[in-house]
Amino acid sequence: MPTIPHTTLPSGAKIPNFGLGTWRMGEDARRRKDEIAALRHGLERGVTLIDTAEMYGDAESLVGEAIAGRRKDLFIVSKVLPENASRLGTIAACERSLKKLKTDCIDLYLLHWRGDEPLEETIEAFSSLVETGKICDWGVSNFDISDIGELWKTPEGNGVAANQVLYNLTRRGIEFDLMPWCRQHKVPVMAYSPIEQGRLLGHTALRDVAKRHNATPAQVALSWIMRHDNVIAIPKATTLTHIDENLGALDLILTQDDFATLDHAFPPPKRAAPLEML
Repeated sequence: MPTIPHTTLPSGAKIPNFGLGTWRMGEDARRRKDEIAALRHGLERGVTLIDTAEMYGDAESLVGEAIAGRRKDLFIVSKVLPENASRLGTIAACERSLKKLKTDCIDLYLLHWRGDEPLEETIEAFSSLVETGKICDWGVSNFDISDIGELWKTPEGNGVAANQVLYNLTRRGIEFDLMPWCRQHKVPVMAYSPIEQGRLLGHTALRDVAKRHNATPAQVALSWIMRHDNVIAIPKATTLTHIDENLGALDLILTQDDFATLDHAFPPPKRAAPLEML
């Protein structure tokens, strides 16, 4: 079994630094059996974090089926859509997600992105859900530096447990301001699409580094993400071999020469830029 490091949330809860993403899973009934098998394989290999959302079609129900009988040892993340993020709407959305996931508590519940509902209302709903035991912690997703700064100043906004954003070798903008802010305020970052949905894997530099270690480009990209102790990678994998490949990143240790090669090919940001999203 691979050893998966953990990050401590502000509440003191531990969250694994590696998990399974489920974006666009559950959309094709013909693939459902294989997708459930992939999730279960990940759990059998020691992965305990699964990330999903009400926006992801039938993914929550798929996760609920995959985790049946295993819930006690898992860390489940889900998200409320911004159009549902009023005080009552957030609570109702959470109840729907709990029903689909077939669980009585979500470990980390996120606002999927900033919408028109006042942050105060969403936070009030999150606080109520914590009080009633429906969620353990709450956080946000796709919040840029100004959004999370505003959130922090909102009453009880400093209770935010994580910010899930797009981050990979080709999307390094958060390193300029958002990531330092999150580190300073002890708010872990969850990195979605850590291999850019596979699009960056053919890059020469990534292949060169992979060859040095007898690894794959995907493993290099994931190892690069997890070089930070407060960043959580949640790659999606829909086959058993893909799950195993991703888990191999946990045993890969990149060198300073590797980082220099990757920095040359994928330069870090020199100025602030708008937060990227997929």
